[in-house]
Amino acid sequence: MDNLVRRLLKASCAFALTAAMAQPALAQSTRKQLKTANKFFEKENYRAAIPYYEQVLAKEPNNALALFRAGISYMSFDKEKASDYIYKAQKLKPKVSKDVEYWLGRVDHLNYNFDEAITHFQAYNATLKSKDTRKRELALLIQHSKNAKVQFNSPKDIFVKNLGPTINSQYSEHSPVISNDDKLLLFTSRGENVTGAGNTDSKNKGNIASDGEYYEDIFEAKRLGDDEWDKPRSLSGVLNGKGHDASIQVFDNDTKMLMYRQDENGDIFYSEKSGGDWTSPKKLNGNVNSKAFESDAYITPDGRTIYFSTGKYSEDGSLDIYYATRQEGGDWGSPKSVGSVINTQYDDDSPYLSRDGKTLYFSSRGHNTMGGYDIFKSDWDSVGNKWGRPENMGYPVNTPDDDTYYRLSPDGSYAYLSSYRIGGYGEKDIYTINYIKNAVIRGKVISKRDSSVISGVELVFSGTQADKTALSYRDITKPETGDYQVSVLSGRTYQVAVSRDGKNIETQEFPVPVSTNDSTIIEKNFYVDYIDTTTFAQFNKIYFDTDKYKLRPESIRELNNISNILKANPGVNISIEGHCDSRNTDEYNIVLGQNRADAAYNYLKKSGIGETRMVTVSYGERRPAAANDSPENMQLNRRVEFRVILKEGETMPQLNSGTTGSGAGTGATTGGTSTTTTGTSGTSTRTTVPLSPGKSKAKLPDGTKVKTKVDEDSDKVKVKTKGANDEKSKTVTKDGTIDSKAKEADGSKTKVKTDND
Repeated sequence: MDNLVRRLLKASCAFALTAAMAQPALAQSTRKQLKTANKFFEKENYRAAIPYYEQVLAKEPNNALALFRAGISYMSFDKEKASDYIYKAQKLKPKVSKDVEYWLGRVDHLNYNFDEAITHFQAYNATLKSKDTRKRELALLIQHSKNAKVQFNSPKDIFVKNLGPTINSQYSEHSPVISNDDKLLLFTSRGENVTGAGNTDSKNKGNIASDGEYYEDIFEAKRLGDDEWDKPRSLSGVLNGKGHDASIQVFDNDTKMLMYRQDENGDIFYSEKSGGDWTSPKKLNGNVNSKAFESDAYITPDGRTIYFSTGKYSEDGSLDIYYATRQEGGDWGSPKSVGSVINTQYDDDSPYLSRDGKTLYFSSRGHNTMGGYDIFKSDWDSVGNKWGRPENMGYPVNTPDDDTYYRLSPDGSYAYLSSYRIGGYGEKDIYTINYIKNAVIRGKVISKRDSSVISGVELVFSGTQADKTALSYRDITKPETGDYQVSVLSGRTYQVAVSRDGKNIETQEFPVPVSTNDSTIIEKNFYVDYIDTTTFAQFNKIYFDTDKYKLRPESIRELNNISNILKANPGVNISIEGHCDSRNTDEYNIVLGQNRADAAYNYLKKSGIGETRMVTVSYGERRPAAANDSPENMQLNRRVEFRVILKEGETMPQLNSGTTGSGAGTGATTGGTSTTTTGTSGTSTRTTVPLSPGKSKAKLPDGTKVKTKVDEDSDKVKVKTKGANDEKSKTVTKDGTIDSKAKEADGSKTKVKTDND
């Protein structure tokens, strides 16, 4: 606790006690309770003071003095309650304390009300004389609130998770140490399970420290699962000293442990593992330990260098970070400062290095802290041979209160730290810090009306990063499967816009849970109030050369076939859709795809198809028919597709055939041949048979037998059919000309001869 706080607490205590005794109406028992509470408060034993203040408030809920002092006491345990109590005290009695503006500033800062905190600090500063030393400390507190506001408004995408009640308690837990296999956690606790807890009958009050809380002990817990720990086991035994004991680090393949012991103001010790227990701790040499306060340390993996925090070299006893080296088999040499870039005039503590030794993590009350200790990191400058300027690790790693003991997991994928923060179990808790990772979202878009899968639907996932920067991810459901897949930053709710052909269908919200690994897959189908009113006609795709939109000869044959069908079906309109492979940029491919669609459109227009019957669209590379991972697949993607446009609720009509035979695009499967039957019922198109050079036979579901003969150049096709009732037909297609003869079951005969003229 800083000097300003101590001075204010003592002054406030004396003022409160005097005020209480001056109230004759106050019941004797209440005065006694308030006196006892103030006695504990003066010793900074806030946990013991709170029950007595609450007893006073139970009888007198508007006792401003008790509310004010209880509020200050709660600041380490329940920040929100602390704010409620202090504000209520001031409302009841504006001059409940001459320092009330200071404490309102402190409690507002801890509750993230930074502008209000600055206002209260400035108001308190105005009451001080010009030479009052407290002005300098208030200026620092105001700067902390300004720093905190900046960090809080620029949060990182980081997931902070409490280790839970198996590890944390209403007391203080800190100094996490993880084994190399990530299966054993050592930590320090002041909880009720420490050695001597509850033994208050002895002369020295058992294991009770001067602040009324238990002395620290070291515990270990085995990991049962990702977020589950076995009941912690005390490692007291030979590790216990007369005061506080704290875990620092395990090293040498987890066979040795660095630890803190409250000897000579605090020193660094080490213990070796023997079987399942630890040996009696030994103090490190005088180059590390001194009569000043040494609080924390870290030994590099090669065992040659130790970084440690000590108050030996500062004028006021504040902590600085030093390092010492040793030769093989030797002891620690003379210490050297890590430099003024790291060390400040305030406490700099808890050094820890990344496994590669290139990043130094530490806690500091200096630099641009949000308040109290913050976690900082500094990268090694190999050119300048020095540590770089420290960077505040930002919110939510850091908070307006103390954040310390940052330790990376063995694989460096996440970290542990100790922190006083809102929502904890009480006092300082141990947390894990994970960077939020991407999650893969995949599924289909399905019609609510007929449960059909809708292809060609664009999904745009819109969200924000923690710092409010916009996020946007998109995909289009595939033509063949109707599948989509996006990789999104997890841990937020997305607005998902579902659209088709540029028209919005609907927007849905989709919360994506936090993922701390890169292998999370979430299945999500979107159900929409929509029916797919555009569907493929029996038109073959046409294909293009790389980066070209010139029509191939076989494409012209297919376009002639499409033209004939459209002429035979004047009520049918089509969508002409251009596609590309992924060789160029998305913007370039949108233009190329449009040029391909326009080439088909212009040809059909010249063949006599009205402009109002056709629309064009380019999807560029956004709707691949196959993965762009081979020349063959890329050819499949360089295409134009033709779809019949239906009004909502319409079904695909039975199309009259204008011709038979169609070309096949390069790299694509050959098209089919329509079998045309002409009779009293009109001309109809039956199921097609494969169009490939040679002869083939097929039997249709109604019993009709089909014989097909295709010449080597596929420019002449002869089709014969014989139905179950002896109806027959013979159709010859050559160079776009149809010559067809048919005999119906009743003996009537029909002849049809057409050409493209």
